[in-house]
Amino acid sequence: MAYDPAVNAVLRLVFLGSDPIALPLLNWLVTEGRDVAEIVGVFTQPDRPVGRGQQVVPSAIKQWALAHGLPVYLPAKLDEEARMQLGALCPDVALVMAYGHILKDDFIAVPRLGTLNLHTSLLPRYRGASPIQSAVASGDTETAVALMRIVRELDAGPVADVERVTIVTLDTALGVEQKLAAACVPLLARTLPKLTTGSLLFTPQDHAVATYCRKLNKRDSAIDFTQAATLLAARVNGLFPWPACSVNINGVSLKFGLADAVIGGGDPGAVLGVDSHGLLIATGDGVLRVHRLQRPGGRMLTATDFLRGNRIPVGTVLGSQPMLSMVASAPFRR
Repeated sequence: MAYDPAVNAVLRLVFLGSDPIALPLLNWLVTEGRDVAEIVGVFTQPDRPVGRGQQVVPSAIKQWALAHGLPVYLPAKLDEEARMQLGALCPDVALVMAYGHILKDDFIAVPRLGTLNLHTSLLPRYRGASPIQSAVASGDTETAVALMRIVRELDAGPVADVERVTIVTLDTALGVEQKLAAACVPLLARTLPKLTTGSLLFTPQDHAVATYCRKLNKRDSAIDFTQAATLLAARVNGLFPWPACSVNINGVSLKFGLADAVIGGGDPGAVLGVDSHGLLIATGDGVLRVHRLQRPGGRMLTATDFLRGNRIPVGTVLGSQPMLSMVASAPFRR
């Protein structure tokens, strides 16, 4: 049955988030979705210094909210004052996506219909901080955005619905993130009306098969050429644009931006040459073909363009470094 605003009241919705991945769903909520839900307030992270110049800038979500004339709240922590600010908005529902704060039970309980989260994985797979990167780096062919209730345990709440997206060979984490951002719209379009009528059902996750991912760091740029080319290609693509797999050649750190695996062999780390698509590097099983490379301070270039000005002789052996595990069967320790 179609959603009828003449019969069903419009939800008073508070959004909590800080990352641009939420912009498509926010734009939907203030256009086609405005008969389903009205955004009455936005919580986002305080302005932070970013980049080399450490210039203090607002989050993309704050900029969007101000442009749409919405009340914006910037709590450094979700204390009693923040809870009172949320309560003053009289929300029916709070919707969270990539916020960056841990929500306490008293904060979660404020909205009349609960606090929901959009998590970018096929739960219970990849609970934690880097589900998109982990799915791509693990070689998965499918992921999803899931609408779930927030509970105290990490990403363990019951799930109402998911919107699936495919992952193809040359997808990077950035490309999959864009797919998932768009997937939030049909997911909310079919679930928010059911929330209003009380017909949205939540199914408990199977905790026995849960996996966990962690917050990434600069050490994840390491690459071990003794591993198989298929694994390395997935990791290169999963860690783009940050922290990006990189190698050191003559004291210069080169970032890899896109890769796939092809048939061939040689000593792990040995540069075998180039083809029309990329730089060929032998691995423990097969050949890693790197499509895009970047020097410090430069732009990410296709391998062809990069190698015109940056010679990497055939036979050059690139050093390997151990790669940290990104996924585990139990939560990572902080």
